Amino acid sequence: MTHQHGTQLAGHVALSLVVPVFNEAATIDLFIARITDVFRDEALVGLEMVFVNDGSTDATLDLLLERQKADPRVRIVDLSRNFGKEAALTAGLQTATGQVVVPIDVDLQDPPEVILQMIARWREGYEVVLGHRVSRRSDSWAKQTSANWFYRLHNKISDQPLPKDVGDFRLMDRCVVDALQSLPESRRFMKGLFAWVGFRTTHVDYERPERVAGESKFNGWRLWNFALEGITSFSTDPLKVWTYLGLFVSLVSFAFAIFIVVRTLFTGIDVPGYASLMVAVTFLGGLQLIGIGVLGEYLGRTYIESKRRPVYLVRRVYDPKG
Repeated sequence: MTHQHGTQLAGHVALSLVVPVFNEAATIDLFIARITDVFRDEALVGLEMVFVNDGSTDATLDLLLERQKADPRVRIVDLSRNFGKEAALTAGLQTATGQVVVPIDVDLQDPPEVILQMIARWREGYEVVLGHRVSRRSDSWAKQTSANWFYRLHNKISDQPLPKDVGDFRLMDRCVVDALQSLPESRRFMKGLFAWVGFRTTHVDYERPERVAGESKFNGWRLWNFALEGITSFSTDPLKVWTYLGLFVSLVSFAFAIFIVVRTLFTGIDVPGYASLMVAVTFLGGLQLIGIGVLGEYLGRTYIESKRRPVYLVRRVYDPKG
């Protein structure tokens, strides 16, 4: 599916911003003010902001409802509980009505001004315009290092590589959003799904600033689980590696057995048993447990997918009055 109407490319465009929020009461007013300022003079852009309240326990929902009374561009999807950012993003994409859709974080680390550059590239005929971070100076050293290693590992073993230094911030044509909605999995690693659907893609560069307020909800443990989700979603190499590792250990064991036989035949001295036996048993036991763990990751994913539960549940959608 491609753009069908040249007048749309040159004229008015309906833009949906998808904004997942979880306990972000401190940032919502700053976000709406910045968006209003960026799009104030853009007469050719019809804007809606789809906020997805992902089970917030602070005043996030009440604040959004207040802002909606004054701003008819605000739509609110209130999930029944906290389902996680990937589910909230999915809910926003399925609710958004725009001709082009942009997922964006409420913390303004993705500068809204970049969206205008994305729309310009979309008008050139691209269906996906990625926001590429030319610098991660706002991230800690640990986060930068772990991100680099994750991208390197994922792209080495996955059939579909992820663009480096690109998050969820991107512009997608309606045909891309429709394609994403057609994918049936319930455990959704959105970065991988964005890459998997393909379409004509380009990027715009931007500097990633600090958060304007509030704190990131992603700690080290959640980032680790997120990385595991990404690797197991788009590669079976962690399963395959155990075949080769088992073959390697078997060959080493066989070579060691030959060494013991030869040494005993020629010198009459056998290898002291207790220490070498304990090392072999504990080493192989550890390998087996790791292998079972990897199998468990994939089996767990299969188990969850087989239940066919929905990705999220919506308590209520608040549309602006009128």
